This record gives sequence, structure tokens and C-alpha cells, in this order.
Amino acid sequence: MLKTPHINRRHLLMGAAALPLAGAASPALAAADMLGVGTTRFNRMKLGGFEVTTLLAGTRAVEGPQTIFGLNASEEDFNATSKANNIPTDAAQFFFTPTVVNTGSELVLFDTGLNPGGITETLKAAGYTPDQIDTVVITHMHGDHIGGVAGEAGLTFPNARHVTGAIEFNAWDKAGKNKAFEAKIRPNADRFEMLDPGASVASGITSVAAYGHTPGHMAYMIESNGKQLVIAADFANHYVWSLAHPDWEVKFDMDKPAAAETRKKMLGMMAADNIPFVGYHMPWPGVGFVESHNNQFKYVPASYQLMLG
Repeated sequence: MLKTPHINRRHLLMGAAALPLAGAASPALAAADMLGVGTTRFNRMKLGGFEVTTLLAGTRAVEGPQTIFGLNASEEDFNATSKANNIPTDAAQFFFTPTVVNTGSELVLFDTGLNPGGITETLKAAGYTPDQIDTVVITHMHGDHIGGVAGEAGLTFPNARHVTGAIEFNAWDKAGKNKAFEAKIRPNADRFEMLDPGASVASGITSVAAYGHTPGHMAYMIESNGKQLVIAADFANHYVWSLAHPDWEVKFDMDKPAAAETRKKMLGMMAADNIPFVGYHMPWPGVGFVESHNNQFKYVPASYQLMLG
């Protein structure tokens, strides 16, 4: 019978000493290239019988955020709020997030990003083509929401009906000072249908007055099988500064007192009813809930709630 050789610690050490060092015998591996910050281009969720897809049409860093947010706040308070939420005070990341709602019978796009290329590329990534869009809804007429309506080739969504708030359209039509409106909307004005608050865009989609950011800014309530979600657009533009301090003034709010009242009203409603919202400028993928804390509000990013319907 063969005997199993006895292996002691001395044998193990001698064997290890006989092996060449891996670094000495193998050529050095080349370092991987730095690829830069990356993210997904779309995020698809369930809402009852609907599918809701947020689209990242663009993102950029902006310096000096207190030149935009918290205009009526002291530098000390602004810095303290930022530090408490672990965000810098010298720069902020902006996101531009149109949304597609598939009701099962209609494909509805809310806002169009900064340009036709950006929205069509991200739509393609999400599995859609511009000619599939049945309805384009414009929440308000700022350039980062209407830039993708049209380009040199004409309307980006040639088969879609286009709808927007009557108050919003009429305000910019009379003002004549909005370059994006003049370039993108006025030449296609005959393609737009006008809505009032409370109007139905499609089954399960209702307009909601959210004035202040612009004269006729509107949000939209999405409802399916007892589930609700708000397409909130720009009633709040930052997940910390606009929610923790809804009275803080924002540079791009045209009527700052009205915008603050709209923020408090909508945030209060969503917190009380536990309704999630898509915020056009919220951190990607742009979907979250609102919690109320000591007369302030807190943004809570959605996790898997809307994956379950």
C-alpha cells in the first residue's frame, strides 16, 4: 500500500520558495483607459397599466449655484444647507429629463429637451422612434423644454398632435422676447392645441396648474389602476435647495412669490398622498417621493417601488 507522504511546514515553505514571483515572470498588464463619467440614457417604470420612461436628454455642470438658487438666502444659510446634504456650493449638476408615457393606446411625450438630436437619440436608446409619438405635451416654453420640437428638417415628431397650456402660449405669443419660442413654436403654432388646467390630454393624463416658474407652467397627473405619478416639470428645480427651502427664490422663476406658493402646495400634496413625481431637473433618473419634515420637505429618490407597478 502506498503511503501518503507527510507534508510539514518546512516542505510548504521550500516549495513556495521554488516558485517564481508572479510579477517577475509575467509582463506588466497595461492600465485600463479612463472612460469618464457615464450613466444610462433611459429608465422605464410601471404605473398601473402604463409604462413611464424617463429620458436623459442632457446633463451639465453649472458653477456658482447660488447665482441661481437661494437668491434671497444668506450665503451662510445656503452653505449650511448644502453641507448638511453633502453637496458642494461651488457647482451643481443639471439634468434635462423628458418623459414618455405609454398608456397602451397612445405614446405621450412630455417636453423635448434642448435640441432634436438629443431627444431623438435618447428615444432611440429607449426603443422608440419620433414617428411613433402620438402626442407631444409642452409643460412650458423655456428653451430646454421646447428645443427639440423642431429643427432644420421641420417638426421632430411629424405624426404627433402637439398640446400646451393656453395661458403659457398666449403669454409668450404676446411677449415676443423668447428666442426659442420664436424659432420652435411660432412657426408651428397651427399644430398646437391649447389646454386649460384640469383638461385631459389622454385617458389617465390630466393637466394641473403650477404657475410661477412661467406664466402658465403646468404639471400633469398620471393615473392608472389606482396608481398616481406627477410629471412635475420645473415647479422645483433642485432636489435640496428647492425642497428644503421652497421659499428660496430661483433665478429662472418669472413670478417668484407665485412659484414659491406653487412649490409649497404641490410638495404638500405629494407628501400627504405619497405620490411620486418626475422632476425635469431632479438627479437622474429623475423620480422620487416627497417627505415632510418640520415645515420643510425632503426628496427621497425612488428605489424599486415603480418597478413593481
